[in-house]
Amino acid sequence: MVVTIDPAKRLANALGLDALSDTASTIDPERWDPDGTAAPGGRLSALMLDTKSTFDSLVTRNASDDEQARRILENTFYRNVSGALSGTQEYMAMEKLHELHDEGGYDLIVVDTPPSRHALDFLDAPKRLIRLLDNRIFRLLMMPTRAYLRVAGVAVQAFLRTVARVVGSDVIDDVVAFFRAFEGMEEGFRERASAVEVLLADSDTCFVLITSPRRDAVDEAHFFAEKITEHGIRVDALVVNRVHPQFGDESPEGLRARAAELVDEPPAGGWTDETRAAARRLAALYDNLADFNEVARRERRNLVDLRDRIGTTAAVAYVPFLAHDVHDFDTLDEVSDLVFGRGGAG
Repeated sequence: MVVTIDPAKRLANALGLDALSDTASTIDPERWDPDGTAAPGGRLSALMLDTKSTFDSLVTRNASDDEQARRILENTFYRNVSGALSGTQEYMAMEKLHELHDEGGYDLIVVDTPPSRHALDFLDAPKRLIRLLDNRIFRLLMMPTRAYLRVAGVAVQAFLRTVARVVGSDVIDDVVAFFRAFEGMEEGFRERASAVEVLLADSDTCFVLITSPRRDAVDEAHFFAEKITEHGIRVDALVVNRVHPQFGDESPEGLRARAAELVDEPPAGGWTDETRAAARRLAALYDNLADFNEVARRERRNLVDLRDRIGTTAAVAYVPFLAHDVHDFDTLDEVSDLVFGRGGAG
């Protein structure tokens, strides 16, 4: 199962699909195994996270009855925030991962996150949800009406009246009704968030960091590697995409010296128009190769600190610049050969 949190359609396109939804789509085996050489019964499935649909499904599953689910799903505040509230996408990605793992049926689940800052939000989501459930204001709003009035007292009621003057009393009523409708469900949310924390820290869960050799991308990858270390998680593999391969062992300085010799030193029989033109063309090729290898060397220097940061136990693969986009299973196979060492850029 491949799950993408990123709403871009590149995954669907590469898999030969018009679109992906939050329901698993099974890919026709003829697309990914045209020769029939894979193990019998193998399946490849994919889905794209739909935040609101996942949230609706979560509410329906955890509600004590149909009436509680209806009150939440029809609540105006819920309809406004279920797909747009900051952090909701990460909470629902966490929920979808738990659902897929809990239901079983897959040997491997691959979660394709957005760029690293949002990926960190995904890793933070379980703790953030638990902090929300433990928040004093949240607990007050979750209380039944009589207990709420008794415990919250004048201060909270005054606060709500002040907010109501700004956003309108109907909005406050919807917010309070929304939280009240969740009464009794918070423990289920807490348990699932804790289960995802355990799942992410499990030894069977691996983290693959993908970057490019550009300085800004490497800095971002370094930041991400540091942050996930704070979660007690290590990077198990590093894939460096769009790398310039280095051709030969000769230094750029040596290649440029050879280019200069070609145009500065005449051949034994002296220059002719033809030999001078040929020498200049060959010198230009040497200069071009020097530039190319210099870029390759600079890219590898950019990656030294990152490799040190993720440790010597992490696998590292380089994928060179390709002459085409990755848009179907043939090109995915090509990338697979490069990543797993059957033609890597070294």
